[in-house]
Amino acid sequence: MIETLTLTDFRNHAHARIETAGRDNIIITGPNGAGKTAILEALSMLSGDRGMRGAAYTDITRFGAPGGFAVHANMHDATAVSVSFTPGDANRRARIDGDAATLGDLAAQMRMVWITPREDRLFVDGAAERRAFFDRLGASLDPTHAGRVARLGKLISERAFALRRGADNHWMDALDSQIAATATAVAAMRIRYGAEVNYFLEHIAVSVTGIVEEKIISDNASVAEKMYLDYLRGNRILIGDKMVIDGPHKSDFGVYNRRLALPAHLTSTGQQKRALLDLILGHATLIHTKTGMRPIILLDEAAAHLDANARMGLFSALGGTQAQVWATGLDPQAFDGVDNAAFVACMDGEIHNILYPSKGKK
Repeated sequence: MIETLTLTDFRNHAHARIETAGRDNIIITGPNGAGKTAILEALSMLSGDRGMRGAAYTDITRFGAPGGFAVHANMHDATAVSVSFTPGDANRRARIDGDAATLGDLAAQMRMVWITPREDRLFVDGAAERRAFFDRLGASLDPTHAGRVARLGKLISERAFALRRGADNHWMDALDSQIAATATAVAAMRIRYGAEVNYFLEHIAVSVTGIVEEKIISDNASVAEKMYLDYLRGNRILIGDKMVIDGPHKSDFGVYNRRLALPAHLTSTGQQKRALLDLILGHATLIHTKTGMRPIILLDEAAAHLDANARMGLFSALGGTQAQVWATGLDPQAFDGVDNAAFVACMDGEIHNILYPSKGKK
């Protein structure tokens, strides 16, 4: 759990400092353009990921600043974590307790998940967006999953290049063996994550579809790996100078709404938002159960598309999670009923005041 967050030259924040006073829910409110989302984006950088917007680091640095940005957090156990970027760096620099660390070290230190307005369309957008979202959830349970997914994409690109260059069968056999092994590991993790998170979901259910995933479910990982290797060896042709193969890089995730007995993409916008929030709350419980760590949930425009009853249900559910929640919104009154909260007023890239009401009412 984060006790203190400090931003330097991040987006429109020259310097911002938030002290949470040990509260479970940090509610950041203010007008559009105030810098609310930038605070969540800065937090997401501490997860070892590229951040919730995936923006170029030069774009994140405050316009007119001498160069670079920094994000620093003090945790409840006195651990200090930070990321910084200066012009000329190839990537962010991470530190834990003042010592140089890798981005992977940050991922292991802080389990984090976020929802932005972009994810509000998760169930109606393409499979690529859903894969990326669920793979990020899986990686917060197993940080090595992100590396395997990235490696799979790289190997598939190498395979396409090798086919275009007319590589011999020995070279292709070696590539296909690596792809089959990596693809099977990625698919197995997706299945495991879906099964484990479903245990903590009451109103929705998660499923994953794909030729490797389905073979693992029907048989086992070894059989699936052999099947996929045979498939790759039998599909070494280019169509229009492009490689066309199936596999975990094209798999999809589905969410079923048990309350309505409908796939999530056939429900209303508000019902899709509720399903998404149910998923995140279940995920937080899973992370705490499996690791003993308290995850951090970032909710940008948390109350969007939710009616008053749905908001109250969300806030009640948040109180039952073992997570620290950072949420943004335009109106503080939309968060009435949130217990154990700190209310942060943000405007023009500055923190104007922080209130710690006993029952979450401003």
